[in-house]
Amino acid sequence: MLKNLISTVLLSGATLLSVTALAQTPTPNVPVPDAQSAAPIVPAAPELAASSYLLIDASSGAVLVEHNADEALPPASLTKMMTSYIASQEIKRGQIGEDDLVLVSEKAWRMGGSKMFIKVGNQVSVIDLLRGIIIQSGNDASIALAEHIAGSEDAFADMMNGQAKRLGMTNSHFVNATGWPAEGHYSSARDLAILARAIIDDDPEEHYKIYGEKEFVWNEIRQPNRNLMLWRDSTVDGLKTGHTEEAGYCLVASAKREDMRLISVVMGTSSEQARAAETQKLLTWGFRFFETKSFYQPGQVISTARVWKGAQDKVDLGLQNGLQMTLPKGQLDKLEAGITLQTPIQAPIKAGDVLGQVEVKLGEEVVHSAPLVALSDVEQAGIFGRLWDSIRLFFYGLFN
Repeated sequence: MLKNLISTVLLSGATLLSVTALAQTPTPNVPVPDAQSAAPIVPAAPELAASSYLLIDASSGAVLVEHNADEALPPASLTKMMTSYIASQEIKRGQIGEDDLVLVSEKAWRMGGSKMFIKVGNQVSVIDLLRGIIIQSGNDASIALAEHIAGSEDAFADMMNGQAKRLGMTNSHFVNATGWPAEGHYSSARDLAILARAIIDDDPEEHYKIYGEKEFVWNEIRQPNRNLMLWRDSTVDGLKTGHTEEAGYCLVASAKREDMRLISVVMGTSSEQARAAETQKLLTWGFRFFETKSFYQPGQVISTARVWKGAQDKVDLGLQNGLQMTLPKGQLDKLEAGITLQTPIQAPIKAGDVLGQVEVKLGEEVVHSAPLVALSDVEQAGIFGRLWDSIRLFFYGLFN
């Protein structure tokens, strides 16, 4: 069972280093914590009354459980996560400002469904519209902001699809900014988890905090956030609900307990209460039986290698994406890893060049591998330095 869990858990970039002597070339050991007692038995993941669901660790990207996670489904108002993400990125890039005033069009005003209750001809600030989208799920606010950013909702949909492609959302296509039912408008649980992770990682902190706000008042109308998890679980701080007759009741939620953050996606449940209850099952199970630990940051030096024919004789090595791992509790300290270097390493070297490999093992099983890269450039030595090292390499080859 543990083997199956590990194969499910690991995604690209999710690695841990605790080193044993696996290297073909002698290399220094990377320090690791002492092994602890055996991990508790992990029960089967809960089966949800939902058409599709997914639970991931936000830091490592590890998938803890999934069901129909790649099925293309109508996302309803979960679509607005992309609308708000693009708006936040445009603010971050300086293309629009939080205090910029947006003229409300007749199209935005007339839009049905959930509303912020802005009026045609009003001028509303970007930040107020962002709150209206995230907290009140306003279709009117979504269209108004989309038109302000891209000129039209159709043009904004092109931006949405461009962002989806950039993020690797391979089972998504957007035709509007609201999630209003439309042919060719779809997403998947996995893609929405990718988007949620991007919002958490890329959005300014003050914008992500909006997802945890419980209510917003506009036009003297007080509306609560539709995410019931904000009231049921104090560790939940986002993200978005959605509902149409075709999509059912959907919820993307994120919760942080101590240093671990989980993201859940539940699609196609039967009611508001059901989507909250099913989400709680996933989060409770994930936090109870798994743990995540970060061991090395991107760019952190974890080893040093000899360089031949270079202006410097050593180069620092590390991992491009850092080292993080999510596994059943008690297993992290049992992992071991080894470094294999490509030899001989000769200049010139560019930062990011792959110079070796790290293999992470649990017992005899390799559970993850990652390229070991140069963290800096090393220029070639002068002609005499290269000639001297060529002679030394000749004799090094004879005896090694």
